[in-house]
Amino acid sequence: MSTLRIAFLHLAPCPGDLTYNRQLIAHAVTTAAAHGAEWILTPELCVCGYDFLDTLGTAWIVPPPDAWMTSLCQRAAQLAVTIFLSHPEQDSTTGKYYNTLFVIASDGRILGTHRKIHTLSGAERWSSPGETAEPVLVPPVGQVGMLICADAYTTKIATHLKAQGAQLLVSAAAWGPGIHGPEGEWERCSLETGLPLLVCNRTGLDLKLGFIGAESVVVKDGQRLCTFTSPRSALGLIEWDLAMQTCGTREPQRVDL
Repeated sequence: MSTLRIAFLHLAPCPGDLTYNRQLIAHAVTTAAAHGAEWILTPELCVCGYDFLDTLGTAWIVPPPDAWMTSLCQRAAQLAVTIFLSHPEQDSTTGKYYNTLFVIASDGRILGTHRKIHTLSGAERWSSPGETAEPVLVPPVGQVGMLICADAYTTKIATHLKAQGAQLLVSAAAWGPGIHGPEGEWERCSLETGLPLLVCNRTGLDLKLGFIGAESVVVKDGQRLCTFTSPRSALGLIEWDLAMQTCGTREPQRVDL
């Protein structure tokens, strides 16, 4: 294998509507696989929306995998795809809740997780901060370091992941444009580590925040290789050169959902 087809699920989840969001994710995963995707990336908190707490609460968050995640693991195996799934979890020992990114392998196994370290006040008050960041072995790339949105605000976590052997960085994000939008954080993480960074962001409207115009990006050596935006749910497809660690186009293939 010389290239890897990667799908960025640039979704517009509905805050607090688990049924709608789960159907959207399942449809997007199936569509991405039908277009040849081998890796599928999701944005931060796509299953519940970012600002879900006041409408949905936390009683639905359980130790993983819940019934729906189990069904998605089965779908990953049926479609032979690897899914980076952003999904809240409850720790079975402490009972604490975490904003977590899971890696589901193409055989349906959960390969590893990353718990968001730089959690924010307000809408993320439900989430405890993660304590560690370690790469996960994900074929065919190798060691993959994971971030969630504000984990890229400084380069500290990315640098730690590089020191632990990460060969590629993947981030799930819910980082909208505007006054508090990204201002070069992804580029700095890539430049200081020397690692490519794949960021799957979201679109649409949340209860208090707007994500229309938010960007999913591929960054290498501090420069953006490609950028994908959409005012509504869509997916962007790229061909990732495994040897050169780069993508062949600045315009991902777009598929509306």
